[in-house]
Amino acid sequence: MTRSSADPRPNHSGKILLIIILIMGILIPACTSTEPPLISFRPTQPVTTQELIEIDPLATVTFQVEVPKSTPPGQPILLSILDEVTGLALNITRKEMQKIGDTTYSITLPFPVGANIKYRYARQDTFTAEEHTTDQRPVRYRLYGVDGPGIVHDVVSTWSDSSYSGSTGRIMGRVTNADDGTPIPNLLVAAGGAQTVTASTGDFLLEGLPPGLHNLVFYAFDGSYRTYQQGAVVAAQSTTPADIQLTPSPLVKLIFTATAPDGTLPAVPIRLAGNLVQLGNTFADLSGGMNTLASRMPTLTPLPDGRYALEIELPAGAFIEYKYTLGDGFWNSEYTQNGDFRLRTLTVPDKNSMIEDRIDNWGSSPNAGPVLFDLSVPPTTPDFDNVSIQFNPFSWTEPIPMWKLEEDHWVYMLYSPITKLEDFAYRYCRNDQCGRADDSLTPGANPPGRLMAISGGTQTVNDVVESWYWMQPEISFEMQETPEVKSRPASFIAGVELQSYYHPSFTPRLPITYKEIDNLQANSVFLSPTWTFTRQNPPVLESVTGKDQSWSDLTYSTEKAQAFELNVAYNPTPNFPTEMKEWWSSSPRDFPWWQVWFERYRNFILTFADKAQQDGASGLVLGGEWVSPALPGGKLPDGSPSGVPADAEKRWREIISEVRERYTGTLFWALPSSKDGINPPPFIEDLDQVYLLWSLPLTEQLDASPQELQDAAGQYLDSEVFLMDISLGMPITIAVAYPAADGSLQDCIAVVENNDENSCYNPKFLEPPYQDNPTVILDLEEQLSAYQALLYAINDRDWIDGLVSRGFYPPVELQDKSSSIHGKPSQTILGDWYRQFLPESPLEE
Repeated sequence: MTRSSADPRPNHSGKILLIIILIMGILIPACTSTEPPLISFRPTQPVTTQELIEIDPLATVTFQVEVPKSTPPGQPILLSILDEVTGLALNITRKEMQKIGDTTYSITLPFPVGANIKYRYARQDTFTAEEHTTDQRPVRYRLYGVDGPGIVHDVVSTWSDSSYSGSTGRIMGRVTNADDGTPIPNLLVAAGGAQTVTASTGDFLLEGLPPGLHNLVFYAFDGSYRTYQQGAVVAAQSTTPADIQLTPSPLVKLIFTATAPDGTLPAVPIRLAGNLVQLGNTFADLSGGMNTLASRMPTLTPLPDGRYALEIELPAGAFIEYKYTLGDGFWNSEYTQNGDFRLRTLTVPDKNSMIEDRIDNWGSSPNAGPVLFDLSVPPTTPDFDNVSIQFNPFSWTEPIPMWKLEEDHWVYMLYSPITKLEDFAYRYCRNDQCGRADDSLTPGANPPGRLMAISGGTQTVNDVVESWYWMQPEISFEMQETPEVKSRPASFIAGVELQSYYHPSFTPRLPITYKEIDNLQANSVFLSPTWTFTRQNPPVLESVTGKDQSWSDLTYSTEKAQAFELNVAYNPTPNFPTEMKEWWSSSPRDFPWWQVWFERYRNFILTFADKAQQDGASGLVLGGEWVSPALPGGKLPDGSPSGVPADAEKRWREIISEVRERYTGTLFWALPSSKDGINPPPFIEDLDQVYLLWSLPLTEQLDASPQELQDAAGQYLDSEVFLMDISLGMPITIAVAYPAADGSLQDCIAVVENNDENSCYNPKFLEPPYQDNPTVILDLEEQLSAYQALLYAINDRDWIDGLVSRGFYPPVELQDKSSSIHGKPSQTILGDWYRQFLPESPLEE
């Protein structure tokens, strides 16, 4: 662990005064413009959240829970009240329940009317055993909406130290708008400790629930619908139907004003952290038990009188929990006068209102902090990059953006929570991507980091990042002389496909990402939203919060790309809990299983068809290597029959027909290519274009010349792709991915294992979120050679209708081993070719 250069003296008022002067000189001008004032209206009756809390009526809620019969006797059963703003794992209030039956426990507590309680159950042993679902997944939380005095009945499936044995059932239904009957997508549905998200049709499925009475709850991530709940009885091996109608809530305009405590650095960003998606809640399980991200929170604006203000529209009647922060929901957030995390509550009024708050303190004490981190970064840091700081008091938490003073100079003042710490680790990274875009001193998922010892009073840490990991200061490769490039028609697809791995921190960076893609003179971007297979038997494919890009994030991503006049296409793919090959091989694949699989796939692709139509996406991609076992005559990865039903072709044609009914844009079929040839499915003529997945070996030699690589690419195009082009008469886009690793040209990533024997490494494990394998050799030039060979070959074949670079890592430039070209020489060469393929910019046409 690296020890930082913290000044041992307890007071550094001169240093901090200089920083304050710099902050005022650099940041304040941005806040003193001649633009109209932030506050566009003034309510007649300002209120404080403290007043609202006092006048909100309280109601008693009784929680009754049935625990497994195998629960050890004599161990307390706990009700855990959770705080998703601070962090589900970070500010838990546990209450011991009373035993009222052999396996039944109860507790009654008061809550504000209108509150949405997030909770779960635990058992106190020598450790705390948390409740799990029937398939051994941790219960994230249960929900209960307080609309008056009530009783909630729950059933615990199993504990974290045991497994579930018994039958299960399910709840299945649809949610529609009570005003017009339209389906409501993107609602959180919870019961029995399980959660899911409604599809575009409003349909939902909660699979694997234990028999018994459950509280079924519907919750809007943005508060746009009032929380609704009802009891639902689940029987073994049965389906409980639940068709629900909800009424949308109108938006009202709120102005939050806050008075900061004395000593708050002027003009530094104060953010509003809250339980809705608009307030930075990702509804994801993030690093260190956190759920909110600083980069996704709205920032208050400094006012001339020293206060801070935020104008925002929120749904009337929504229950919000929130706090003010100089960091996120945990770091540098506001505290009460008693030294506790402050969590404010508010039921949004039904008319425009002003909320006036006073922040007591940021949680520091004279004996511990604050700590000023003063950082210099290398001049090679990209101009539009942000620098982040990440802390590790017990595990690595989510990164926080630092404050930029001037070129290559960043600072951050840490106030809390450090009063009970003797020391902690920290590190720096770019664009919140700690674990990938790291300081070269502290790379990887779980490094020791730099060590900060708390010595009491104000401390200053002076650090220097000498270089960034996966960023070489200078890269020089011999580029092939560009031939006469033949321009292509406007219909030619010059595109980039973003990788399917998703993290909520990617979204705030997307405007910069699309600017970089636009600078390539690309005209198209392919987005790769995902759902996740959460169960194998029966197969359940559903949207998982935080792991799969949310409905609202996909809309935001699409709109930002379209703002650069980029054509947007969706290429939806699934996340598998294990290796895709293993998942298929270990599935039952009997007739009932296939029936369910096709229904789940239909729900999946129709949701993205609806989404593509709604957002104005120009293309939608079906197929891909992952569906190969489900195609007519399908085979498993080992070549054995998959057992797909004999009517598979009919099923696929019906799905495509349904997609056509919902979506009017271009339909692509993602078709794998291999050295053994290309095998289009029999129904491919029902699609519009071929999206040919290309990662083919171009040589078996280690020293092949550029001409030999180009010839190899051209030979495959002529012998396989051209024949398919003639046969199908469909436009063909080449979708290329080559890792920047030794062996990618041979389709065998070299890795040295035991006994110094070479074996091939799965290129999937070079992509995020997988960590680096040091036995794989970085080779940026090999990726560049593959792109140059393919570009030369495509240039001579005007019957090819497009080229897309796959695997683009959106949040940051990295010269790593993945297939992403972001920040690599391949990005430069691709931009040179795109500008000549399409000499007129889309913005100039």
